[in-house]
Order: sequence, then structure tokens, then C-alpha cells
Amino acid sequence: MAESGDAPILEFDPDPNAVFEAKHVVVPGEAVPKRAVLCFFSQVIDRLRDEEAPVLFELQAAHGIHQAFGFEVDGEQIAVFHPGVGAALAGGFFEDSIAHGCERFMAVGTAGGLTPRQIGHVIVPTFAIRDEGTSYHYQPPGRSVEPTPDALETVLATLRRHDVAFETGGTWTTDGLYRETRAKVDRRVAEGCLAVEMEASALFAIARFRGVPIAQLLTTSDDLSGDEWSGFALKDRDDFRWSLFLLAAEAVRAL
Repeated sequence: MAESGDAPILEFDPDPNAVFEAKHVVVPGEAVPKRAVLCFFSQVIDRLRDEEAPVLFELQAAHGIHQAFGFEVDGEQIAVFHPGVGAALAGGFFEDSIAHGCERFMAVGTAGGLTPRQIGHVIVPTFAIRDEGTSYHYQPPGRSVEPTPDALETVLATLRRHDVAFETGGTWTTDGLYRETRAKVDRRVAEGCLAVEMEASALFAIARFRGVPIAQLLTTSDDLSGDEWSGFALKDRDDFRWSLFLLAAEAVRAL
């Protein structure tokens, strides 16, 4: 652990046992799928609900309940749920899904572009800069964390199999969505970041701590590379979001 006087966020404790854990609030029900997609597209979740996909389990927080839906891929049911926005909530729901019995994961969502690319550019992060708080409770202090290799290779193989254009590189995970200054953006770009979002580094750190595989598929919804922010431009493209979700679902099925 860090020495006394350091910032508390640096006091990593490797003890796998905590006073309060997901198993204390999760009551496992019927058997759940071993594979799951953490889907940050609310439009996909709404479509599954509208199509009356089966509810497999529920993830509860103070703001309400997130339902995990069943979705069939190549004859096998996978779980699909929205993990919430931000590292802390997404990390907590990720932990809860593991406690429910899920074992293999893919994540899919949007991010802000840090380099001049068209909106809807597909990115697969090979590392995430840890500018959030959650990951420091799961891994020793460090600048970045990577997705698990097996999951990363699987999602890359899925994209190549479907001839999907994509780019690999870093993502900047931050808690301060309104503190992405030009100097910070320039620094992240210099160290290889293509995108900025709020969850990836936490998910990667938790996966490594819990010994489960995960990788993430991102697409740009806005652009921070210019002098002015572009605004959210990925509108009226629900079919595109659905297609990315299907790719994540196929990838986790192959994992």
C-alpha cells in the first residue's frame, strides 16, 4: 500500500476480500448466461425491451433498476445490460453481473473523438488512460490498463471477419467530462489516445482483478479535435448502433 500522506486514491490494497461485496446484495436466481454484453446504447436496450426480450436479472442502484435482457446469438443466449454512465456505476454493475454468474464480457458504446475522424468512426481500445477513480481500487497505481488479450483478439477477429473498418489505439477514461481542456486533449493524443469516454479503464481493471475477460468496441459520437466541440452528431443512427451491438454480441459468443 502507499505510504501515509499520499492521496487515498493511491492506497491500493490487493486483499481480494472486502467488507461489502456484490455477493452481499446479489441474490442469484436461475442460471444466467456465461456471456454478457455491457451495452451503453440506450436505444438498443429500449429495442430489446420493446421486442419483449426475457429479463434475466436486475441490477439495482439508488437511481433505479437496470434490467439484463436475454438475447440469442447462434443458438446461445447471452445477457445484455446497460451498465450506467461513469466508471463507478458501470464498475459496480459489472461486479454485480459477475456475482449473478456471468463470466465473459464485451462492452460497446460511444466516445468523443480526439483525432480528426468522421463521426461514427469505429475504435477498439488497446489501452485506457486511468483518469478516473474506480480502477485504483482494483489495480496498483499506474498510468494505463489494457483489455484482456483473449477478449481483444476476439473482437478484432470479429471486425475483420465482417470487413468493418476500424482503428486501434488508446482511450482516455475520465471522470471530468466538463474538464477536457485543450492541453489535456493534446497530451492524450500525443500518448496515442483516439477517444475519450468514462468507463473503459475501470472495466479493464476490474476484469483483471476478477479474472474475467473483457474488451470494448467504441464509436465516436462527437469530435474534440478541432478548435470547438462538434456537438453530439451521432443522431438518428439507431441501425448503426444496433449493428455495432450485434458485432459485440457475436464477439462475446466467440469468446
